[in-house]
Amino acid sequence: MPITSATLLSFLLTCLVIEITPGPNMGYLAILSASRGRRAGYVATAGIATGLLALGIAAGLGLAAIILQSRPLYETLRWCGVAYLLWLAWEGWSEADGSGEQATEDVSAYGVYFWRGLVTNLLNPKAALFFLSVLPEFLDVSQRLAPQAMTLSAAYVLVATTIHLTIVSLAGIAQGHLADATKMRSARKVLSALLALIAVWLAYSTAQ
Repeated sequence: MPITSATLLSFLLTCLVIEITPGPNMGYLAILSASRGRRAGYVATAGIATGLLALGIAAGLGLAAIILQSRPLYETLRWCGVAYLLWLAWEGWSEADGSGEQATEDVSAYGVYFWRGLVTNLLNPKAALFFLSVLPEFLDVSQRLAPQAMTLSAAYVLVATTIHLTIVSLAGIAQGHLADATKMRSARKVLSALLALIAVWLAYSTAQ
């Protein structure tokens, strides 16, 4: 028996609430799109979606459970994620103090944003926790679990990607109002500081 419409709708609403809560993805996409433009943000969004899908598959295979049940592995993942976000925040801040370069990139550089979006999620313990603590609540144990888990994982990625694309579009619009180098530097510093705060919040909220 496939997932019921009521279950799917409830799951989608849960995903929506989770995704509109400020987190690592939102902070990174905002600073990237406002400073580098929407194209860079869209590429990073593709990386984030790939990372979320990979975590969903890992959870379905039981790999995420192994990580979360091992304190050393979990702590390594958690602190690597926090350190990575802090590094991104530092990079954004230091670039704001630089020469005020134009917010454009060569096409060959966009691959970096894809991998950063991917790594941001692979090192995000909150994403793994979602697939192991929230998603199972919507599974019917009397039916085959793997197809249900894959369907719900795909639905979550769809919701998350929609929210992320919206953030990128809005931040990209803001870029047009930040053409002045001084305004751009100020905006990058503010967004970088917010990303650093998100990293601290991630460390606090994922402590076991």
